[in-house]
Amino acid sequence: MLEISNLSKSYQGSLVLKNVNLSIKKGMFGLLGPNGAGKSSLMRTVATLQAADSGTIEYDGINVSKDAHQIRQRLGYLPQDFGVYPNISAFRLLDHLAALKGFANKRQRKEAVTSLLVKTNLYEHRKKAVSSFSGGMKQRFGIAQALLGNPDLIIVDEPTAGLDPQERNRFYNLLCELAEDKVVVLSTHIVEDVSELCTECAIMNRGEIVAQGSPANLITSLNGRVWRGVVDKDALATLEKTYNVISKKRFAGDIIATIIQTEQPEGFMPATADLEDVYFATLANAKDTMFHGSPLC
Repeated sequence: MLEISNLSKSYQGSLVLKNVNLSIKKGMFGLLGPNGAGKSSLMRTVATLQAADSGTIEYDGINVSKDAHQIRQRLGYLPQDFGVYPNISAFRLLDHLAALKGFANKRQRKEAVTSLLVKTNLYEHRKKAVSSFSGGMKQRFGIAQALLGNPDLIIVDEPTAGLDPQERNRFYNLLCELAEDKVVVLSTHIVEDVSELCTECAIMNRGEIVAQGSPANLITSLNGRVWRGVVDKDALATLEKTYNVISKKRFAGDIIATIIQTEQPEGFMPATADLEDVYFATLANAKDTMFHGSPLC
C-alpha cells in the first residue's frame, strides 16, 4: 500500500501540491490531469527526487523521506523526460544501469538485461546507441530501465509518448501483467488509458486531488445527467452561457456538445456517461468553484 497524507510542495512561492491525500493499493492506479496539474511533481516526490514541504509518504510501512535508499531499492520510475549517454549501446547502457541497481553478478545481470530488451521489443537494436533511437524507441528503453530489479512499486509518468499503437498495446499489456502483484501508478492525460486499464484512479487539477474512486463508480455518479447534441457554431456561445457545457468536439463536420445537468436540454439526447465525461465535468466544476465558489452540477 502506498499512502500519501497531507502532502504539499511549493516552488518559488507557488504551491504546486496542495494537501494531497491518496491511498493506492496493489494493481494499476491512474492519475489523470491536464498539463500543469501537478502530476509530475507528485510523481517526483514519491520517487524521492524531491522533498515535500509538509505531509508524509509511506510505502509498505516505510517512510519515503526518512528511508529513501530502501524505497529506491523497490522502486521503478519512468519520468516524462530522461536523458541518455551519447554513443553508448542499449545493451551496455542498460547493463550499466543494472549494475548501479545492485546486479553484481555479471551472468544474472546479462540475463536480466536481455530479458528486458526482449520484453520492450529492443533486442534487435541492442547494439545501437540509445542516443540515435527514435522517440518511441527511447521511451521503450526508459520502460526497460524502470523495470530493472523487478520493483514492486512502479511509477510511470506519461509513458506512451512517442509510441505507435502497437508499441502502446505491448507496453500496457506488460504493465497490466506486472500490476497483478505490484503497485503501478500511471500518470497520464489520456483518459481512455485509465478507463481501460485502471481499477482505481484520481483526477488532479491545480495541485489538488479533485476526484477519486474506481472508474465505474465515478461514471455511475453521472448517470442520467449526460446529454449530447449537435450545435450550430453561431449558437455555441449562447449555449455555454445557459448550460453546463463540459466539452465540445468536431465530428464529421458537426460540433457535438456535451451538457451535464438533471433536466434534458432542448434538442439534446441522453447519452451514456464515460470517464471522459467525468474528467471534463470535474475540471469544469473545479474551475467554476475557483471563480464562483460553488459547483455547477
